[in-house]
Amino acid sequence: MARFLMDSQPVQGRWALVSVCLAALALPLSFSAGAVAVPVLAIQLASSPASLAWVTNAFMLSFGSLLLAAGGLADRYGRRRLFLLGSGGFALATFFVCMAPDLFWLDLARGLQGVGAAAALASGSAALAQAWHGQARMRVFALLGTTFGAGLALGPLLAGALLEAMGWRSVFAAGGVLALLACMLAVRVLPESRGQAGRLDVPGMLAFSLMLSMLTLALLWLGEFGLPAARVRWASLAAALLAASFVLIERRQPAPLLDLSLFAQRAFVGVQLLPVATCFGYVVLLVVLPLQLLGVHCQGVATVGVQMLALSAPMLVLPLLAARWAGRMGSTRLCVAGLLLCALGLYLLSRQAVHPLPAQWIPPLLLIGAGTALPWGLMDGLSVSVVPVQRAGMAAGIFGTVRVAGEGIALAAVTALLATLISHRLQGASAPALGRAAAYLATGALHSAQPLLPGATALQLQRASGEALAQLLHMLSALTAGSALLLHVLLRSSTAVAVPRAGNGWWR
Repeated sequence: MARFLMDSQPVQGRWALVSVCLAALALPLSFSAGAVAVPVLAIQLASSPASLAWVTNAFMLSFGSLLLAAGGLADRYGRRRLFLLGSGGFALATFFVCMAPDLFWLDLARGLQGVGAAAALASGSAALAQAWHGQARMRVFALLGTTFGAGLALGPLLAGALLEAMGWRSVFAAGGVLALLACMLAVRVLPESRGQAGRLDVPGMLAFSLMLSMLTLALLWLGEFGLPAARVRWASLAAALLAASFVLIERRQPAPLLDLSLFAQRAFVGVQLLPVATCFGYVVLLVVLPLQLLGVHCQGVATVGVQMLALSAPMLVLPLLAARWAGRMGSTRLCVAGLLLCALGLYLLSRQAVHPLPAQWIPPLLLIGAGTALPWGLMDGLSVSVVPVQRAGMAAGIFGTVRVAGEGIALAAVTALLATLISHRLQGASAPALGRAAAYLATGALHSAQPLLPGATALQLQRASGEALAQLLHMLSALTAGSALLLHVLLRSSTAVAVPRAGNGWWR
């Protein structure tokens, strides 16, 4: 792949690809690495469970909700210009994160990071789509998706090493340094390009962003206060009304932010299912497992690092190999097989969750990582292959939004579910105290949960968290297996799934 890319573009084009890939590495790295720093933040910057959850959700919410809008701005005002603003803004916001005196300012700066991330990823992807064509474009987007996955996978490993060596501020600084390098390189090598500068769908942008905000807020409050809480119901109702408003706005817009007619195609819906399935089967584990192992079960950084390496290592190799194997097996079969393998790994891990022993965790973690890595390298290419060429840009934007927003929503949903499962296993305090303690445990803050339950020992809290984690993994296994079967139905029923392979011909 690397040889093909070098032969098909001048030197400037190759360096432009490097600059965008640096940003694609920095952005997910900031998500997964930053989440691992939460237990340390809980001790050093004491605050509520919701404030701790917003360390990750503020970033992912602004990132995911603004991707589609950033794509429209890049087309109108210039992709190079927006990439420089996005990557440079991300680096500047990272400086504010590192200087934050408390969690309020840190969460606010994380939200600003998400704004920069959306601008950088949307404009960078559009710039590559403009510069590369045909089979080369497919390979470029496969490489971009693999880089994105590598950033997610390496985040927990890098965070563990930096936390032990230099503290939590260095964890966030790492992503900012990469973004700054991307910006400095892009100044020299990224050419300017524009798309069709239609009218911006400002009402659609506002409705979409507010809908994701309300949904995320409802999930966060659900984990801390429970379903009967009035604030949970009001936030859920607001999210539903905003979603309905967004659909109505998009149907009436001559140039909509999101072309809803694409969702009438089975293959297109099937491709959107892929990032959702990998979010619940893999991405959330990159955050939840280190929090539980480090913050609740008090394992050492090196021990946790070995286990996370087992989960992450397949993502560094298999996505690129999957593009070759798909020529023999077919992309649909490979994606379905990968999700089923991931589901099996989740089930096996659930059987060891109550007593997390590294030797017993490593084999199922390898299965989960390998199963997820198989479809990961194919998703980006499939996202633009199941629609007509003239709609490929919007299809890529929708796919990126589903991936990034899905990661934030999946993490909020899984954290809320884990907190609910933990609370059902706790006793000895009032309902509000139980809910708050469970929310702390779900975010790995054992030291903050213990004072709320003076009658419970650390061992009892660890067991309650382990049993809840086992039940959660059972649910995620069933969800991933169900997604695999649904994906088989959606993609096998379509004749549109065709992506060029490395040599001549096509694969399905």
